Amino acid sequence: MKKIFSIFWEFIQVIAISLIIIIPVRYYIVQPFFVKGASMETSFQDGDYLIVDELSYHLRNPKRGEVIVFRYPNDPSQFYIKRIIGLPGETIQVTDDQVNIKNSKHPEGFSLNETAYLGVGTTPGNITKTLDTNSYFVMGDNRFHSYDSRGWGELDGKFIIGKVLFRVWPIKQAMAFSLPQYGITGN
Repeated sequence: MKKIFSIFWEFIQVIAISLIIIIPVRYYIVQPFFVKGASMETSFQDGDYLIVDELSYHLRNPKRGEVIVFRYPNDPSQFYIKRIIGLPGETIQVTDDQVNIKNSKHPEGFSLNETAYLGVGTTPGNITKTLDTNSYFVMGDNRFHSYDSRGWGELDGKFIIGKVLFRVWPIKQAMAFSLPQYGITGN
C-alpha cells in the first residue's frame, strides 16, 4: 500500500511541476493558433496550425512585414492573422493596385516590393490613412479576399497578441517564418 501511495504522490508531483512550467509558457510566451479562412493565402492555408510568439512585442515594437495574430478591434473575441504593412506615424496610400508609404525617413514616399509573398497579385482599394502613434496598418496576403485595415481602419497596438514564429501543421509545410526582405523603391 505504501508503494502505491508513493507512486501516486510522485505522479501528482510530476503533474504539478509540469503545470507550473507549461501554463506560464502557454499564456505568456507562446500560444498555438489555427488559421481559419483564405485571407492569408498563399502564405497560410485554412487549417494551418501556428505557434505565435507573445513575448517579443513586450521587448520591442512590431516590424513591417511581420505576420501577427491580433484581436479584431470591432469584436475582441475574434482573432485575426494579417501582415504589418504600415507602422505608427506613417501615411499609407493604396491606389492603382499599389501600396505607397510615407514617413519621416522617406517623406517623398516609397513602394514595397511584395512579390515574395504576394506573387503577381494586386492590392485593390483606394485609401489614404495616416496612422496614430500606436497604430498599425495590416493587410492579408490574399488581398482580394481579406477584410483588413482597408475596410475597418488602423489596428491599435493593444490588440496585438504576437507574431507568427512557426507553422507546425501540416507537417510537410512546417517551417519558421522570418521578416521578408523588401525591395523598397522610391516614388
